[in-house]
Amino acid sequence: MKRRLLILLGVALALLAGADLLTALQPYDEVVDRGPASQARANPFLAAEHFLADIGRPVSHSEHLAELDQAPAKGHSLLLLGDRGQLTPRQTQRLLDWAARGGHLLFVAERLWNEADGKSGDLLADRLNLQQYTSENRDTANAQGESTSDEQQPQLTRLYLDNEASPAFLAFDTGFHLYDADKRAHAWANSAGATHMLQLRHGEGLVTALTDAWIWHNDRIGEYDHAWLLWYLTQDSQVTLVYRADHPGLPSLLLRHFPEMLTALVLLVLLSAWHFGQRHGPLRAPAGSARRRLQEHLLASAEFIQRHGGRAVLLQRLQQDILQRAGRRHAGFDQLPAAQQHELLGTLSGLPAGTIEQAMRPAADASAIDFTRQVADLQALRNAL
Repeated sequence: MKRRLLILLGVALALLAGADLLTALQPYDEVVDRGPASQARANPFLAAEHFLADIGRPVSHSEHLAELDQAPAKGHSLLLLGDRGQLTPRQTQRLLDWAARGGHLLFVAERLWNEADGKSGDLLADRLNLQQYTSENRDTANAQGESTSDEQQPQLTRLYLDNEASPAFLAFDTGFHLYDADKRAHAWANSAGATHMLQLRHGEGLVTALTDAWIWHNDRIGEYDHAWLLWYLTQDSQVTLVYRADHPGLPSLLLRHFPEMLTALVLLVLLSAWHFGQRHGPLRAPAGSARRRLQEHLLASAEFIQRHGGRAVLLQRLQQDILQRAGRRHAGFDQLPAAQQHELLGTLSGLPAGTIEQAMRPAADASAIDFTRQVADLQALRNAL
């Protein structure tokens, strides 16, 4: 009897504890941010493509410019948003001819204007006589419809339209300024310190030049009026976005037109490697155990580099790589004094002046901590370029 009573009491206590536990447990939703999908990481303008498709624009993207100038020009917008460093003069002229037939060509100015050379090296901008300066040097050119002010400039760019009471607000990089040397532009967008968008008529079509296209990146298109500007510039047209404006290389062309031949060639190479990899002759005797271990080899290599100025050689190579990258982005960079080079490096990379000075100082007999810090600053500067 007592045993049965104890069992009943245990069951009752278990039921009470379960009821309390159920009342304490509350369901909830948790959102786990796993970062952008692989498609978004591979395509910085994926959100722009989806936006255009959602508003009914026929939209496509291309990795290069091959045959794009053969498409119908009227009712078509071609947005060159990638690097155009491999664009040839012939391709440049074909693109401008395409725009003159009624197309809308939009591109990002890539180089700064060089007064000594009378050009920037950006073939599209030079053909249209559009000059890009840093905002600090804009005293060499006047912005469209405004004057230079020494006061602190607001960060947002404003675009005014004739039929709109308020402007559109855009977050362009205010460190750069576009100047229309031939006064052909009929529309522009200005911040208080610079011009960031110019639009001009070219034959029967339009050409739009921007200082940057970061406003349409996946993480920024939803800010301010960035999406609206993309809608406004592509009205009533089919849209093609080009992320890398270079012509396809020989491997790409072979893979596209001769896949069977490449497959046969790979099989032949593998078969040849297998045939010539067969052993011929007697086995080689195993090496003796007196060899140095890998750790000893690494230690000896490190001591050799240290004795023969390894730190100085490493720093000089990193600094030369940075100067070469800056020279490709700014014509005549290597002819500037060191102080002006450091100032321009800060403008191009967006890094503080202290970091630039720390990274570009000459190699010296410094401690291991100072050496490590200088290498880290050089790598950060090189990655920013």
